[in-house]
Amino acid sequence: MQNRPHLTDRAMLTRNRARADLKDAMFLHDMAIDEVQDRLSMVNKGFTSPAIVTGFPSIWQRCVPNAKLVEDTEVLALEQGAHDLVIHAMGLHWADDPVGQIIQSRRALQDDGLFLAVCFGGQTLHQLRAALGQAEVELSGGLSPRVAPMAEIRDLGSLLQRADLALPVADTAPITVTYETPWALMSELRKMGEGNALQGRIRTPTKRSIMIRACEIYVDSFMKNGRIPATFELIYLTGWAPDASQPNPLRPGSATTRLADALGASEIKLPK
Repeated sequence: MQNRPHLTDRAMLTRNRARADLKDAMFLHDMAIDEVQDRLSMVNKGFTSPAIVTGFPSIWQRCVPNAKLVEDTEVLALEQGAHDLVIHAMGLHWADDPVGQIIQSRRALQDDGLFLAVCFGGQTLHQLRAALGQAEVELSGGLSPRVAPMAEIRDLGSLLQRADLALPVADTAPITVTYETPWALMSELRKMGEGNALQGRIRTPTKRSIMIRACEIYVDSFMKNGRIPATFELIYLTGWAPDASQPNPLRPGSATTRLADALGASEIKLPK
């Protein structure tokens, strides 16, 4: 049996994260934490045994008090049925098996436990990907892996159902950040710990001519008011471990109230 191919070079990812500037470059994690805390505050339920799956435990430890912090490795150190809340924090885009990560999180939940994930979505860094791709095609005649592939919201939403999570919801929050130059953006990505850690990346330094051309394309295509934009799409996923207490959809045709009555509107019959 052949081994499943790996998307991510875990050793490089670990090195990149170890070099991250945890003081000044983690603003996206800070925004994600604030949003997660806001969502949890709207849940009419207390959580007594939370766990957080993350590559940045020192950042995410403030999200939920007394949470167990678990590294986002291929096999998660989560005990089955031990938690009433599992948060998967900003790491699914580096996972070789995203659905496996969600299934493992689901198995760690008690009945009626909540799974909540936040990760980068498919629109993240689309400007940078377009500029690098065009520059490489122009100067080398091909493409090489440079930015981790990120799933679209509809694909991530379907993973919740595959993991047997009830009441699944997926929504997105695009964020646009501006920089003086593409060089400044790429420098900040390294400070975030989000440098290229793809297993299939070219291991030799990128030719300077390609990087210069990519920056020219970026500026020509996207610069506005003297700054270049960079999109970061944060996708939030929520689902519950099934429990008999949860609401179920009604049978089709079982409604006892007309929609017009519920809306306080007059019903207009269409001509036959």
